[in-house]
Amino acid sequence: MTHKQSLQLSVVLCLASFLSAHAQDPTPRMQQIIQASVADKTFMGTVLVAKDGKTIIDQGYGSADLEWNIPNTPEVKFRLGSLTKQFTAASILLLEERGKLKVEDPISKYMPDAPPAWSKITIYNVLTHTSGIPSFTGFPDYATTEWKDTTPAELVARFRDKPLDFEPGTKFSYSNSGYVLLGYLIEKISGQTYADFLQQNIFTPLNMTDTGIDSNSAIIPQRAQGYTPSPHGVHHAGYISMTIPLSAGAIYSTTGDLLKWEQALFGGKLLTPASLTKMTTPFKSDYAFGLSVRTVDGHKLITHNGGIEGFNTALNYYPDDKLTVIVLGNLNGGAPDQIANNLGKVALGQTVTLPSERKEVSVSSATLADYAGTYQMTPTLNNVIAVKDGHLTTKLGKQPEADLFAESDTKFFLKVVDAEIEFFRDPTTHAVNRLIIYQGGTQHEGKKQ
Repeated sequence: MTHKQSLQLSVVLCLASFLSAHAQDPTPRMQQIIQASVADKTFMGTVLVAKDGKTIIDQGYGSADLEWNIPNTPEVKFRLGSLTKQFTAASILLLEERGKLKVEDPISKYMPDAPPAWSKITIYNVLTHTSGIPSFTGFPDYATTEWKDTTPAELVARFRDKPLDFEPGTKFSYSNSGYVLLGYLIEKISGQTYADFLQQNIFTPLNMTDTGIDSNSAIIPQRAQGYTPSPHGVHHAGYISMTIPLSAGAIYSTTGDLLKWEQALFGGKLLTPASLTKMTTPFKSDYAFGLSVRTVDGHKLITHNGGIEGFNTALNYYPDDKLTVIVLGNLNGGAPDQIANNLGKVALGQTVTLPSERKEVSVSSATLADYAGTYQMTPTLNNVIAVKDGHLTTKLGKQPEADLFAESDTKFFLKVVDAEIEFFRDPTTHAVNRLIIYQGGTQHEGKKQ
């Protein structure tokens, strides 16, 4: 081989290597996914994606403050909402490791004045949302009381005498009351405030310098303003006293600090292996301790999201793939969840089709009429499919009716959320007998009534 031939071969190999690396780089597609939500004005916030110890995306989008036109950056702090719950669960496990409690213990052991109805409720039941304690955020008076500064004891008093929704341990029902109760117990057992316990045992040891319990009165540098959409444009979100969400949703943080949290939690720097196993072993409805654990598209996913006035958040961790996706938004809506799920798919080499990229096709009126009807999704939740103005609509439970757009004779998509509905026929009678909703890497079947 001549020198010239060797040089040419080297150039070809380098070019092939470059093209291969470029083809495998998920970043451009990830940016397209994020920018699609930025462009349609459903997302402002920050995004961090890290895989195999390497940060792929760490960026802000839109405004942290619309009035001052201050951009979102990775340093901006966001209210986390229910991402707080995993910190509360970890705090309970830290207390257990120190011999202060056992998660199998009844609540009444640490709360002598607990109502008789709580006698069978264990800390484990509260951690896994199987206590039966009704969630105070669903009470009729919640909207008129969330502005008032409240102590943990006063919060517990709001729900302590309410009848249980079910026998403890028999069902799953998401309860903010339960996680407020855990914060109350952390304070009673540790002798510290919830904020001080987290600061001393989690935030400071893990060098989470941009994380804390939010306050309406404190000056917190680089804190995002929270916004909510309306028919007349974006508005400031309604006021909530941050004493209300407490251990169910009062933490603020940044994407960078949450990456530290993930690395410490799953890297064995905070809990013992036994405690971490407890925290990530689901009981009912894929829920463990402050975390949901499930398999999506063949990949194990440990996840939680959050929502509070002006903010929606998502934190997804794929342990087998060493992949972390964090999306913090300061505009209420489902975009952070959708973005996080789609970024996870792209990072794992899967194909994502955005709603704007789906092509609408025509379906005969007779076929549409076949699909109309009521589909039972759960014993208490129906999805009503109807024909309206020549197209299908879907109404899931008490949610607003939404238009469906055909992408094939059997599959339809929504534009208001990133979801699809596919209809199926009985192989013998050919009558439409069920549908499947695809959303966020999961699927839910409904049978036609």
